[in-house]
Amino acid sequence: MSNNRFKEVYREGRLYPTVILEDTVTGIQYLWVTGSTGAGLTPLLDSEGKPVVNKK
Repeated sequence: MSNNRFKEVYREGRLYPTVILEDTVTGIQYLWVTGSTGAGLTPLLDSEGKPVVNKK
């Protein structure tokens, strides 16, 4: 079993980057945002409110 369950598919910014991560098992994509006072992680949602899934 691989130890790399999540892979980075997009990154923007340097000091406080915004990153899109993809779960390599489910294909669901997550938005990871950092700032000077904290950070947050949330699944990306499509226009119908369903999680964005990479079907590859």
